[in-house]
Amino acid sequence: MWVVYEHKQVAKQLDRLPKSVLKCYEKWKDVVQLSGVEGLKLILGFHDEALQGDWVGHRSSRLNLKYRIIYRVEADKFWVKVVRVSAHDYQKKR
Repeated sequence: MWVVYEHKQVAKQLDRLPKSVLKCYEKWKDVVQLSGVEGLKLILGFHDEALQGDWVGHRSSRLNLKYRIIYRVEADKFWVKVVRVSAHDYQKKR
């Protein structure tokens, strides 16, 4: 069983999401909790992929054509930390 942790800023981001995207996010969390990243790879609609550049070590999943989840996996601890849920923008905020 995997645990999904959300960065403290994710709660604010979730409040601004359309309801349809929020439903997809909840489904995404269900898949992760049950089967981890391997389960995400089986569902092609999430288009789960490793990121490069400033986001090396993070992964991205698609909620719809516009919105993405950026997260990091700690496989040895079986937890996933959600860093950002927002419109497609991979520029790291400093």
